[in-house]
Amino acid sequence: MRSVHIVGSAAAALLTLGLAGCGADNSEGPAPTATAGTSGAQVEIGNTINYGSFGTSAEIDCAQGKSLNIGGSNNTLTVKGTCSSVNIGGADNKLTFEHVDKEISVVGLNNTVVYTDGSPKVEDLGSGNKISKG
Repeated sequence: MRSVHIVGSAAAALLTLGLAGCGADNSEGPAPTATAGTSGAQVEIGNTINYGSFGTSAEIDCAQGKSLNIGGSNNTLTVKGTCSSVNIGGADNKLTFEHVDKEISVVGLNNTVVYTDGSPKVEDLGSGNKISKG
């Protein structure tokens, strides 16, 4: 029960941060989108996807060049498409990427990150992380 409350609180916080300022006129592109469910909370603003969850398995689509921010712990995520850049916070996540173009930055603990294609700059600012091309 406590983990459901934590996930709900994290999802609400992510949605609140992601949707701040959404009332403004957006002439640059489509309006932000947000989804929350059993697989976590996902907020898309412009060309950036913000995903947060605890203990879930999910598939995310970077399409052709979106940036991706991931927060949370104990998640197993499969990311399709081409991510421009990826920022990862949290702990004990297992993340698999099809393609990352520019950068992977990890600030969390004990995350396992595998990318299949691309030559991104890799920054491991955390501890116990495993980042590899495979």
